[in-house]
Amino acid sequence: MAKIKVTQVKSNIKRPEDQKRTLVALGLRRIGQVVEHDDTDVIKGMINKVRHLVTVQNA
Repeated sequence: MAKIKVTQVKSNIKRPEDQKRTLVALGLRRIGQVVEHDDTDVIKGMINKVRHLVTVQNA
């Protein structure tokens, strides 16, 4: 399975609670943090929900 790297580039301050929880579910806690996930539909949906707060790269 392909891997993707997700990097948080913007703060979650003053964001709706569901977006904050999505970032936590992705494993992101602070700006600049990078996590690696499998490229699944579930992860893609989570990234799509917070696409304005993160960047995505192929691993």
